[in-house]
Amino acid sequence: MKLRTYLLLSSLTGIGVLLICLFISYSKMLLSIEQFYWLSGVTAGVGLLSFILQHLLTKPLEKSIERITQQTVRIAEGDFHTGVPLVGPQEFKLLAQQFNGMSSKLKESFDHLHHSESARRELIANVSHDLRTPLASIQSFVEALEDDVIKDEETFQRYLNTIRLETKRLGGLIQDLFELSSLEANGEIFEPVPSHADELLISTLESFSFQLAEKKLQVEIELPDKLPAALMMPAQMKRVLSNLLQNAIQYSPVEGKIVLAAALEGQFLRISVTDEGQGIEAAETSRIFERFYRVDKSRSKNNGGAGLGLAIAQSIVELHGGEIGVYSTKGAGSCFWFTLPIYNSR
Repeated sequence: MKLRTYLLLSSLTGIGVLLICLFISYSKMLLSIEQFYWLSGVTAGVGLLSFILQHLLTKPLEKSIERITQQTVRIAEGDFHTGVPLVGPQEFKLLAQQFNGMSSKLKESFDHLHHSESARRELIANVSHDLRTPLASIQSFVEALEDDVIKDEETFQRYLNTIRLETKRLGGLIQDLFELSSLEANGEIFEPVPSHADELLISTLESFSFQLAEKKLQVEIELPDKLPAALMMPAQMKRVLSNLLQNAIQYSPVEGKIVLAAALEGQFLRISVTDEGQGIEAAETSRIFERFYRVDKSRSKNNGGAGLGLAIAQSIVELHGGEIGVYSTKGAGSCFWFTLPIYNSR
């Protein structure tokens, strides 16, 4: 039954009760015949006016309900791009506002699901590719050794070395996947300790002394005179800094310069790695920390890792309560940075 029908029945019931009361009053000789006719006429007139006003006032309500109903049907069909106009009585405006908010949240949820599904498919495709590449290489070299087509010792050893390197690469990829899954599932036990940034920078640089010397890269360290300790897991943060430094070395030109800097920003310590490499397009920086995302879309093993390093770095930094990001201009180098909460002994 429609809303207007309910209101009409309500009005008719009220008028009917009033007419019955008038008839009873007349039958009990409480009213004269003239009074009875006059009051009945007034009641009928008021009832007619009530019907007219009811029709005029309920029409906007019906339109508001009809709009919400139409929008509900569109949402059920998967269309979230339209909203209910905020018209009508205050209660219906509030209802329309809440309905539009619900529709917006549903749209965000479906967009997130769609993005997650696309990301899942891309992840499976990338994992399959990056696992298949070393496996295919290993298989081909093993088959060559099994067929006994290699006669000289030098080539034989080179084949074995290639198999060893590809096996190591495959194991590293599997370990990165395991570590990333553990971090995203909060499986990492978080036990930070107060540590100093200068120790982190120096120990990480020592691990890359050979690569730095090989490309004749100049390294500058910028540290203030006094820098408080930061709360961190040193081994994990060394993993983050190592990844950033490895990328800086890889993309820096020969005899270029890399700058490692640490500074205090409020209650956080900010560490950055700046290089003079080729830089990153602005459109790429928003996706640079995604799993398996690589600026260079080619899949040659000479173009870097599997695209998990920055995703792992982001998970580790966020586990510490910090942030990670990049500033870059195409052709003018990149600056990767992350923050850590400082240690307050009080």
